[in-house]
Amino acid sequence: MRTAFALVLAALPLGARAAGPEPTLRFLRAGAPARVLTSEALASACPEQVVAVADPYYERAKRFRAWALACVLEQGFGAPAASLAGEEVLLEALDGYTRATEGSVLAEPGGFLAFADADRKDGGFDPIDYRQADPAPFYVVWQGAGEKDVVRYPWPYQLAEIEVVRVEDRFPRAVPRGAAPDSPARRGFDVFRRSCLQCHAINGEGGRVGPELNVPRSIVEYRAEAQLRAFIRDPQQFRYTQMPANPHLSDVDLDALLAYFRHMSQHRFDPLHPNPSPEAP
Repeated sequence: MRTAFALVLAALPLGARAAGPEPTLRFLRAGAPARVLTSEALASACPEQVVAVADPYYERAKRFRAWALACVLEQGFGAPAASLAGEEVLLEALDGYTRATEGSVLAEPGGFLAFADADRKDGGFDPIDYRQADPAPFYVVWQGAGEKDVVRYPWPYQLAEIEVVRVEDRFPRAVPRGAAPDSPARRGFDVFRRSCLQCHAINGEGGRVGPELNVPRSIVEYRAEAQLRAFIRDPQQFRYTQMPANPHLSDVDLDALLAYFRHMSQHRFDPLHPNPSPEAP
């Protein structure tokens, strides 16, 4: 059993909600009974606000009906959001996007959990990103510093789960076992968890929006490192893709990330063919 908290959301697609059950949020604490709250219960506990933001994913000004994220977290975990300081948190979406962040970031002022566009008379959300995806049921949005810094502040839409758990505990097969704490591979894992984990998996563990990067073959075994560096920095130069540019990654960061990929290429575990080598975790 994971020694973690979890917030699990069960919701139907937007178009089916009128005929289906009300969306619910299920809050779990290891060793304690689950707490299940409906969206109506959250609305009763957390005052609704109309929040205006410069949305980096819609790429325009937007207004949302939302609850303060701190209030939602307090309802879910039974303690002030500030109690999450020092904790790692995973935000997981219905499409497999899995964003690692810090509890202290989520507790900062300016975070909101949006449940609808404020300017749509029929409710729901406008489609988002190049896929024209429905952000429902929930979309984390930010005012202030978070509007300009999507590296530090997470903006997951289709939010399905919030879990307080160490990344190493949730995704142990993505950890560079045997790498020294100050080694390039270990530093590369830190870069991966901050900038890549949300979309990509290693050994079947991590995000599911982008491709797996280690099995059946590692990305460094069939792509030249110079090409990988250029692609990671600005993937739109190569193809239209949902993958964002990463200008914040330094040359040192990319050195470490590639060292991590090389290390993990020697520590494979293929969940589709689970016959790990002696070196695998």
